[in-house]
Amino acid sequence: MSAHTRLRRSAAVALVSALTTGSALLLTACDPEGESTASATTAAPNATAPATSGGSASAGPAKGGSLNKTAGTGLTVSTGTGTVLMDGRSVDFGTVVRDLAWSPDGKHAAFVDGNGNLQTADPDGSHKTLIAKAPSGVTWSHPTWQVTSKDDYDEGRNNLIFTADDHGTLRLLGVAAKAGSTPAVLRLGSYGDEDSKPVPQTANQWPSSTGAHGTIVYANQTEGQVYIRDDYLRQQGGPVTKGSQPAADDQGDLVFVRSVGGHDHIFARANDEARQERDLTPDATVDYTEPVISHNGQTVAFRGPDGVYTLPAKGGKPEKVTDTVGLPAYRS
Repeated sequence: MSAHTRLRRSAAVALVSALTTGSALLLTACDPEGESTASATTAAPNATAPATSGGSASAGPAKGGSLNKTAGTGLTVSTGTGTVLMDGRSVDFGTVVRDLAWSPDGKHAAFVDGNGNLQTADPDGSHKTLIAKAPSGVTWSHPTWQVTSKDDYDEGRNNLIFTADDHGTLRLLGVAAKAGSTPAVLRLGSYGDEDSKPVPQTANQWPSSTGAHGTIVYANQTEGQVYIRDDYLRQQGGPVTKGSQPAADDQGDLVFVRSVGGHDHIFARANDEARQERDLTPDATVDYTEPVISHNGQTVAFRGPDGVYTLPAKGGKPEKVTDTVGLPAYRS
């Protein structure tokens, strides 16, 4: 896969219109939380650190031995604890960090804290900002940054898009990435074609923003489909392929999860005329989930039952890079 600095409008249209078949995979409302191994963290979470202040954060070497190959890769792993594996080290954020995602420039992290609220912070865990508080009984998960520049067609934005589970009803919400903002249900539209099926407004989750124009891919739990939403094309969007847990690069190439033979596999789908889909883990005998793509489009990282793995985006043998089990993300 190749990463581009700007997502072409024609590529987005082609991605929306292409439908493929496959086996549906249903997700839970929240990301599964892995526990970091005792050898992977060196600093315990600071439960007393203020959630919205710029507290200090400590960092120490991660003791992963030969299985700690994240240094210099831009890969980070959040585990639902107070520490984040980053550049071969374990960084103490001073608060629980779930579902960590990075701004496109890598200068800010967004995550769900131990109280279920949405926060941002600097990469060392300092300058934490409480963006919004989740209502009682509502579970927020998997934020993603939607950052665009102002131009003739785009007003420019700095938003966070995430999933809200309101007593079993899943919706995508959006909120400005600044303190005290109020989330709103994300508007989902479709092509004006009279034969097109309405885009489902509920059972949506796992948003992932990509490209210079803030295109979003997400999954629908009920249909087992990956969908696309594109502000630049006036909310036009629709189903792309069967699967779940999608992520995309700036060109619109996708990675996602699909069930094969009783196990979750990582698939890639090229955004070109052929729309070829490839099983990147055809020999999987365990479940592989939560794929992400490096910024240069060359590497896919994903979660296994015993750690985080990577492989070339064009295919190859998975390599375990850390025995810390958690959600992978690329900061750079």
